[in-house]
Amino acid sequence: MKIKEVIVVEGKNDTNVLKSYVDCDTIETHGISINKEVIEQIRIAKQTRGVIIFTDPDYPGEYIRNTINEAIDGCKNAYIEKKKARTSKKVGVEHASKEDILESLQHLFTYDKNAQETLSREDFLSLGLNGGKDSAAKREKIASVLHLGKPNAKTLWKRLNMLQKTKEDVEHLLKEERKSV
Repeated sequence: MKIKEVIVVEGKNDTNVLKSYVDCDTIETHGISINKEVIEQIRIAKQTRGVIIFTDPDYPGEYIRNTINEAIDGCKNAYIEKKKARTSKKVGVEHASKEDILESLQHLFTYDKNAQETLSREDFLSLGLNGGKDSAAKREKIASVLHLGKPNAKTLWKRLNMLQKTKEDVEHLLKEERKSV
């Protein structure tokens, strides 16, 4: 499998694992201390080939992803669930299986800072996605179906809006999830 876009990862272990599964080029951020040179390298890659951000499903990975998305419009994003990318001691893309990595790379979405809000905060709350005893489980189910990692309530609300999901869309996803349980 050949990937046209340049994949942004955190380190050389991520690069090595990805290159063992797919034909791709990577840019390594070298962890959370992402500098201006790396941002500029990503910006140039975005203009010429496109970029997929594929960082670890942890706080530093989210920080790096947010930093890049804020600096550069139109990057594609791939997420992998934390439970699919961990060992007993570590979390990271390099610990995921080939199947999980390939699945994550097939479910991309692009941040759009100018996207209209399609799911109000009130609708989000009325769906029981925050503040209820089963809110975390509902968020996890929605995020899993849409391949959004494991976001907290605020981040899931933002991502649902970025995907232009409506209250009805989310209700449908929640109903579908109940049927499959």
